[in-house]
Amino acid sequence: MNTVLIAEDEPSIAGLIKLCLSQSGYECTVAKNGLEAADLIEQKDFDIALLDIMMPGADGYELLEYLRPTGTPAIFITAKGELDDRVRGLSLGADDYIVKPFETRELVARVETVLRRTGRGGKMLYAFGVEADTHAHTVTKNGEQVHLTPLEYTLLEQLMRSRGAALYRDILYSRVWGGDMEDDTRTLDLHIKRLRQKLDWTDKIITVYKVGYMLKSEDMP
Repeated sequence: MNTVLIAEDEPSIAGLIKLCLSQSGYECTVAKNGLEAADLIEQKDFDIALLDIMMPGADGYELLEYLRPTGTPAIFITAKGELDDRVRGLSLGADDYIVKPFETRELVARVETVLRRTGRGGKMLYAFGVEADTHAHTVTKNGEQVHLTPLEYTLLEQLMRSRGAALYRDILYSRVWGGDMEDDTRTLDLHIKRLRQKLDWTDKIITVYKVGYMLKSEDMP
């Protein structure tokens, strides 16, 4: 089940979004202001975030910046419908922009589209001939099973769920090993090296200088 963060300070709109997405099979968490949303982002991994722009505590633009190191895709849902507002939101890195009022069916369709485009939709993840089943925790490449350790699989899933986005080393370490990286950098590097070897992805998992690692998207050279 895909997880959704809804950052919206108007209870009626937050309730409507949660209702229509929950009925479509999504697990939704609501934050009633920007600071509460920032706390939730720090505590939990989400598959997608829906952000109002004008909120107390921290606005949607600030939250988008806060989300960026996690690789979580985001959609702005806002009353700011002018062309300049839409251009600004998309140029800052939002994956989509929905203007209030909106049709609930369109909202669900937009969420599904972003999740598919970022490789987070459904139980199967795909990249460069590799298929990862997020329910069975199995991996195949071109139809042949690839044997990964549990930690290697978890690391692969994180990279596949955030394709095209650079993930900070400490974020990856926290998600896979469940703690602070501190000085233990060799463990992450070793697991990345083994994934590259097992999947023949030497040029697919990129080292991002002073950041961490990224799995290339299909349209990247």
